[in-house]
Amino acid sequence: MLNIKLSKIGRKNKISYRIVVASSKSSKNSKFIEKIGFFNPFDKKNQFNININRFIYWKKCGSKISNRVKFIINKFHYLK
Repeated sequence: MLNIKLSKIGRKNKISYRIVVASSKSSKNSKFIEKIGFFNPFDKKNQFNININRFIYWKKCGSKISNRVKFIINKFHYLK
């Protein structure tokens, strides 16, 4: 099964996240299938970006979406 989840990148006290499609058996920062976006809580100008077409494609393929990714997408009003 596939998951759409966050993967940490960056350094201590300056963390940002990738939104990735990965196997449910992989750890949170290991290999992923595809990077579909990012979330940077410290940069207000360039805070969030997602390739919505790829997100919908992976969602239709049966990928499970993590709660945090759902929260971020709803916060930025990408899906209704």
